[in-house]
Amino acid sequence: MAIKLENVGIAVRDLDAAIAFFTDLGLTLLGRQTVSGGWSDTAVGLDDNHAKIAMLATPDGHGQLELFEYVHPEAVETEPTRPNEVGMHRVAFSVDDLNESLAVAARHGCRPLRGVATYEDLYRLCYVRGPSGIIVMLAQALTPPR
Repeated sequence: MAIKLENVGIAVRDLDAAIAFFTDLGLTLLGRQTVSGGWSDTAVGLDDNHAKIAMLATPDGHGQLELFEYVHPEAVETEPTRPNEVGMHRVAFSVDDLNESLAVAARHGCRPLRGVATYEDLYRLCYVRGPSGIIVMLAQALTPPR
C-alpha cells in the first residue's frame, strides 16, 4: 500500500495573520478559498461547517500547510499546546538562517519558548510560539547537506 503525506492542517484564529507569518518565513501562498456544504460536513465531522482556508507550500515544493479559520461553528479557544502534551505537537521547518527566521518571527510577536539549542553539532534549533499558539520548530543545519 502506497502512502504520501499531503499536508498538515492547522486551525487558526486569524487566517490573515497566520498567512503573513508563514509567508514571511518563506512559504508561498498557493491559494485561498472557503469551504462549506455537505461534503465538508461529512469529511470534517462538523454540522454546518464553514471555514476560510489557505494552502501554503515550502520553497522546495515537498511540504504543504493548510490553515483553517472557522466561520461556523465558531472556533473554540484552547490553551496553547505544550511540547509534552499528547496530540499535534509542532510543525518543523529547515531554514538557512535561524537568526533571520527568529527576527521574522519576532516581527509577528512570536517568541522562542526558551531559547536556541545546538543538537549534536548538527543543527541550531528553536521552538517558537507562532500565531494562534502554534508551536513552530526552526532548524538550521550547521554543516552543508551532502
